[in-house]
Amino acid sequence: MKTNPGAKKRFSLTGSGKIKRKHAYKSHILTKKSKKRKRNLGHFGQVDKSDKDSIKLLLAMK
Repeated sequence: MKTNPGAKKRFSLTGSGKIKRKHAYKSHILTKKSKKRKRNLGHFGQVDKSDKDSIKLLLAMK
């Protein structure tokens, strides 16, 4: 199966095999958001275990 191009752009793997993702709500209308909120949105998060299998399927890892 081919890798889904949208998933390829949005997710990446860590060294231990977990899936990294970016936070939403960091692209526009940033003036009303606090500095703390914008700073924390800049950090990477991890994909929840309930979504892990479907994302691995999109990344052609399964």
